[in-house]
Amino acid sequence: MLATLFDFPWQDRHKLTRWSDLVNALPKSMIYETEETRLAELSECAEYLAGLWNERNKLEKRSDLISMMAHSDATRSMDRENLFGNLILLIIGGNDTTRNSMTGSVLALSENPDQYDKLRNNNALVDTFVSEVIRWQTPLAHMRRTAVQDAKLGGKLIRKGDRVVMWYVSGNRDGDVIENPDSFIIDRARPRIHLSFGFGVHRCLGMRLAELQLKIIWEEILKRFDSIEVVGEPERIYSSFVRGYSTLPVRIKT
Repeated sequence: MLATLFDFPWQDRHKLTRWSDLVNALPKSMIYETEETRLAELSECAEYLAGLWNERNKLEKRSDLISMMAHSDATRSMDRENLFGNLILLIIGGNDTTRNSMTGSVLALSENPDQYDKLRNNNALVDTFVSEVIRWQTPLAHMRRTAVQDAKLGGKLIRKGDRVVMWYVSGNRDGDVIENPDSFIIDRARPRIHLSFGFGVHRCLGMRLAELQLKIIWEEILKRFDSIEVVGEPERIYSSFVRGYSTLPVRIKT
C-alpha cells in the first residue's frame, strides 16, 4: 500500500518496512548490529528519498504523495532535514500502525472466541470490529508534546517548556469514557470513541485509510477462510512506543 501511495519502485518496496523498523528501533531490539550500521542504512534511506523527490520535482505533477508534495507550495521548498522527517513520518504512520493492528486483530479474536463467532455470524459487524481493534491494540502507545504556555490539568501545573507525554494506551482504557474498557467488544454502540488516532489538529492524517485497509483485509479473510487460529504465543517487538509484534504463529482453516 505504501509503495502504491508513493509510486515507490516496486522491486524495492521491502525497504519501506525496513526503514520504518530502523527509525523506531532501540539498541536491544536486535534489529540492527551497531549504531553505525543503523545510521548508514538511514543515510541510504535519506539519499533514496531525496532522489525520488528530485526526480518527481522535474516531472509534471502526478497523483502519488511524493509528487504532490514536490509540487505543493506548502512543501516544495522543504530543506533536506524536513523532507526526510516528513517522508519518514508517512512511512512509519502507514506501516507500523496498520500492520500491527492487523496482527492485533487476529490475536484479539483468538483471545475472545465469542467475538469471533459473532463476527463470522454477522459480517456486517466489520466496521465496528475495526474500530474496536484499533482501540484495543492502540498501535502507538504514546506521543510527546512540549507545553507552549503554563496550564493546569487534573489539578497539576504544567509549565511552559515542560515535556508532556500523552498515553493513548491509557486513554483507551479509561473507564470514565468507555464502558468495560478492558473488554474486547466488536459491536459497541460508540466504537470510534478512542484515542489511537490522536485528537484535534494532530489527528492522524491517514486514519480513514487505516480503517479501510483493516476493513478490506477482514472482509476478504471472512470470505476465504473458516477461521484463523493462533497456535503459539505472540512475540512483541522491543519498544515502549510501538505496540507491535515480530511473530504470531497461526493456522488458517479453509
